[in-house]
Amino acid sequence: MLTRISTLLTVPRTSVPAPGTHLLGSRVVLRAGDMEDWRNWRAIREMSRDFLVPWEPLWPGNPLSSAFYSGLVRRQGREWRQDKGYSFLIFLKKEQEEAGALIGGIALNDVQRGIAHKASLGYWIGQPYAGRGYMTEAAGLVCGFAFNDLRLHRLEASCLPHNEPSKKLLARLGFAEEGFAREYLRINGKWEDHILWGKVRPEKSSA
Repeated sequence: MLTRISTLLTVPRTSVPAPGTHLLGSRVVLRAGDMEDWRNWRAIREMSRDFLVPWEPLWPGNPLSSAFYSGLVRRQGREWRQDKGYSFLIFLKKEQEEAGALIGGIALNDVQRGIAHKASLGYWIGQPYAGRGYMTEAAGLVCGFAFNDLRLHRLEASCLPHNEPSKKLLARLGFAEEGFAREYLRINGKWEDHILWGKVRPEKSSA
């Protein structure tokens, strides 16, 4: 009986989108990373290291090496094919200054189907491009991809209580603050409290 109930509550899913999927905005383009992006990825991460470290998991000993990036790309590709996660790099469109520049990354992590149909939103942006609205546009594109292409029902996100830019970003995207979790994630080598956010698929996107 429990199996039957679970089946009835499961939302139908579509096929996995092609790994070559591009998301196009007015100022940014999102696509999965490949090995040709390594040098640009390394450059923006290296330039922004002090800016990013306080908000991310502890960087390993070789965080910018070709070997590390290669492993990252392989894992992200495997997760995409298995419908477990969808990672994108963020680039400026050709119409923008610094056309084609790699400026950050954004991902739908821990995709769950069955009775949940949800994922967790994560993102980072290079310091020179922060506060210029690029992440708002990129995250909006990914939310649309999650609800319309992946047919997810719910997105979740979390941020450190003192991360004001992230809090403002999530509010702009329509996420609601839903709770507070003590020592929720290990950030820069330390278990940190987080504010929990959620966004449910808009009515107009429902099948």
